[in-house]
Amino acid sequence: MARPKLAVVIPAFNEEKTISNVVNEVIHHGIPIVVDDGSTDDTTRIATEAGATVVSHIQNRGYDYALNSGFEKARLLNTQIIMTFDADGQHSASLIEDFIVAMDDGADVVIGIRNRRERFTETFFALISTRLWAIKDPLCGMKAYRSEVYQMLGYFDSYSSIGTELCIFASKKNFRITEIPFDVKERFDKPRMGSVLSANWKILRALVLGVLK
Repeated sequence: MARPKLAVVIPAFNEEKTISNVVNEVIHHGIPIVVDDGSTDDTTRIATEAGATVVSHIQNRGYDYALNSGFEKARLLNTQIIMTFDADGQHSASLIEDFIVAMDDGADVVIGIRNRRERFTETFFALISTRLWAIKDPLCGMKAYRSEVYQMLGYFDSYSSIGTELCIFASKKNFRITEIPFDVKERFDKPRMGSVLSANWKILRALVLGVLK
């Protein structure tokens, strides 16, 4: 039986050092869609030369806006499964096959569970999320969705949820969710969420809006 067409959406902002390796690994599993979110380096050129489909933003619009653009491009390409994947090299492309197997086994959404988190607010978000929606790591950047889940909501994000709105929606609508633990690779540059205070505020805001929405 033919495997479903997979799009791997990779939001990228000034990731010229890692994007080629990421695309080269991902392209063996599906269609890499790199969303260059206003980079000032050679991210677009390098991603294109590596074989990615590239969506470019003139200016930086943020993580969730980039994913919105990537999911819309995946819809236009008529893909059946849409995965999110980080551009900084922390995710292993070998895990993609595990996600697809979970989809083959009937999952509508597959979410990675990281072995470590960078901020205490991520752990707090996870505790609340586990209790309310049975999602242990909603802020993990590696998730996969059947296109039907995305199409039912109609967008990926509406309130800067840091990639959590669609998976929370899926839980509320009783879609089947499978979670896969994995080890995060070390990163050697600065996180993209800004200062500690700013990042924690964004995470707490996303949690509150996720509960209220």
